Amino acid sequence: MIRAKDAVKAVGQAVIDNKVFLTELDQAIGDGDHGINMARGFERVFEKIDALQDDTDFSTVLKTVGMALISSVGGAAGPLYGTAFLRAAGACKDKTEIDVVTAKTMLDAAIKGIQDRGKAQKGEKTMLDALIPASEAMGKSLADGKDSRACLSAAVQAAADGVEYTKTIIATKGRASYLGERSIGHQDPGATSSTIMLEAVCKVLK
Repeated sequence: MIRAKDAVKAVGQAVIDNKVFLTELDQAIGDGDHGINMARGFERVFEKIDALQDDTDFSTVLKTVGMALISSVGGAAGPLYGTAFLRAAGACKDKTEIDVVTAKTMLDAAIKGIQDRGKAQKGEKTMLDALIPASEAMGKSLADGKDSRACLSAAVQAAADGVEYTKTIIATKGRASYLGERSIGHQDPGATSSTIMLEAVCKVLK
């Protein structure tokens, strides 16, 4: 059985390991601190969840993650990711285990939270360009009767493809939007960090 704390630590460590890469991406089209801020946020997350019991349920752990990110990550990323985790926490309330159907529900709740908070849609060069295709791919795989491993793999691949797609479009949200057409050719840091998190989650759930 997968423990919520272990899953979060895997996600956080993946972000921390990619701190420099994410920061370099953000230096090209943003404030230049996405990786630094996200790494700091998950270091704070680790402090918070270490105080929880090892068998704490997913909803409580994810709520703790969301609050920690909102309070410690600067810029837009903190509120957006924090809201995503809080909404995901609400979608798995009273769940002691996470199957692929629940994972899809949690992902959809996180996406809705990001949309509500950031007023963004797919195609605007944001994290949604990775997360929405991931959800769509997972849903199709479920409908096709694929097993959980195949569903998760499809989600990660769709997110990665979404990151590639962000290189081809103009940013219309956030700091990157100031660059206009000059944002073309650069992949979105938020879409990239989202994909890194999804990859880590999928490795754990598999």
